[in-house]
Amino acid sequence: MKVLGNFINNSAVVSASDRTFPVFNPATGEQRAQVTLSTVEETKTAIAAAEAAFPEWSKTPAVIRARVLFKFKALVEENRDKLAELISLEHGKVFSDAQGEITRGLEVVEFACGIPHANKGEYSLNVGREIDSHTLMQPLGVCAGISPFNFPVMVPMWMFPVAIACGNTFVMKPSEKDPSAPLFLAELLAESGLPEGVFNVVNGDKESVDTLLTDERVQAVSFVGSTPIAEYIYSTASAHGKRCQALGGAKNHMVIMPDAEPEQVVKSLIGSAYGSAGERCMAISVAVCVGNDVADHLIESLKTEIAQMKIGPGTGVSPEPDMGPVVTKQHQEKVLSYINLGIEEGAELITDGRGVKVAGCDNGYFVGPTLFDKVTADMRIYNEEIFGPVLCVVRVDSFDEALKLVNDHEFGNGTSLFTRDGDTARQFEENVKVGMVGINVPIPVPMAFHCFGGWKRSIFGPLHMHGPDGIRFFTRMKTITKRWPTGIRAGADFSMPTMK
Repeated sequence: MKVLGNFINNSAVVSASDRTFPVFNPATGEQRAQVTLSTVEETKTAIAAAEAAFPEWSKTPAVIRARVLFKFKALVEENRDKLAELISLEHGKVFSDAQGEITRGLEVVEFACGIPHANKGEYSLNVGREIDSHTLMQPLGVCAGISPFNFPVMVPMWMFPVAIACGNTFVMKPSEKDPSAPLFLAELLAESGLPEGVFNVVNGDKESVDTLLTDERVQAVSFVGSTPIAEYIYSTASAHGKRCQALGGAKNHMVIMPDAEPEQVVKSLIGSAYGSAGERCMAISVAVCVGNDVADHLIESLKTEIAQMKIGPGTGVSPEPDMGPVVTKQHQEKVLSYINLGIEEGAELITDGRGVKVAGCDNGYFVGPTLFDKVTADMRIYNEEIFGPVLCVVRVDSFDEALKLVNDHEFGNGTSLFTRDGDTARQFEENVKVGMVGINVPIPVPMAFHCFGGWKRSIFGPLHMHGPDGIRFFTRMKTITKRWPTGIRAGADFSMPTMK
């Protein structure tokens, strides 16, 4: 059995811990590896490596840091298929979806490669008579990232490229459910010429997480996961004097107006609700239909589309299925329990995803696409994040009622409106209390040069991820006000200035 450990100082490190966690192929239910859960001491070793590397790396010119990231980007592109296969084998998403995850992560690397420009600071001449003022955006020190299972490549790449581009060093704690891809990223960073200790990977559980949250050498913590854990991460890190951005759960609504183009709505909704088996923080899990006619047509169209969907393993088969398994047996049981709960609560089960069988994958963790109609706001399947292929249809009578429904929910991660009317769209985007909004776009994930993050209980901390907020999060501003007396002028130098 393959045993996965840590990656510290540019080398794979075998953990001495006697605690392990099994890593499964969710399509077959077979264990493919086990990951060692690091001790407090081993986590502190990674922090110490990052601390030792910080003085030199923080003084490295930004253009040289960017060149390392350019090389890393090229290596990720060269190894894209291997990375995608690792994602599919341990998370379960289909191969093309894993490829898309890598692309979205690379976009943040591309953004971070522009750090010489993005982190320039500001300058004001003559703020007073012969007094100038300027700002420096300086790195914090050791930073940490704690990433979820659903995007083992993309979410870490939302964090560490911006952090190390800004001159920080980094300790990554990936999900123990699919750790192989983050470890491979660490190998590629080392191959890119990143100095020892700048990026380290510690595999572990709450013991490692708590160490990162409380160790005084860690200056900032970035997290993506469920809301209860995000709240814990934020409160613990903040209590120990750290910066923290903690992204939590979601219940994303798609509001469908009577004038929306029906075929566009159905195609968009199928992919956004059931892609990656619903294990996306931006997945649409609630369709809000304005009018019964809209809902009736949508239900019939979705039934037809769902009946044509192919369910199967994420990799190794052709043609590729539309949807793979969920990540673990425990998560499969959780999603199935929500389907049972929806029936008990009185929702109308239109398409039942329970009992799905995939040939050759009898022990896989499959849940078929599930569709509920006539869901109401007092039901748990409406209020709670299921994180699986379960779509709830809610019927309302007006746009105002739909908007209120979205705004009253405790989560405010993402939402979409489908309409042909500009006035409706403008009212929605201005008044909806959600951080990421799509107009006729089902999954409004911002590009890397913008910021990713929700509102309400979908985020804890004032700054979002990547984009300008990412740079602000991983730097500390210093403002200098200066006056110079008579200067001393040096002799001429006719050589070409170069960065060495």
